[in-house]
Amino acid sequence: MQIARISMIFALTLGLIGTVWAYKGEKYANHAKITLKAAEKIALKAVPGKIKDEELEKESGGSGLRYSFDILYKGKIHEVGVDAKSGKVLENSLPGPHAD
Repeated sequence: MQIARISMIFALTLGLIGTVWAYKGEKYANHAKITLKAAEKIALKAVPGKIKDEELEKESGGSGLRYSFDILYKGKIHEVGVDAKSGKVLENSLPGPHAD
């Protein structure tokens, strides 16, 4: 009985961790022409560092669908937006004091 309970807790924990690994906006992936991995490479060329957050979202500019990355570089988080259809860098900035 105890082994079954431990196995169940372990399985639930893995399931929760798995959802954390998925990026936000995955529901739009079938509308993107470039993959998340390709967009990551483009973003990291614009700002070399460590990706802290990534999202595929509908937003004005470009094709209207973009990958957004928060990249930690030299102690600061940079926002990099990559068009999900063309691969063009649409945004490369440091957020201001009122960033959302």
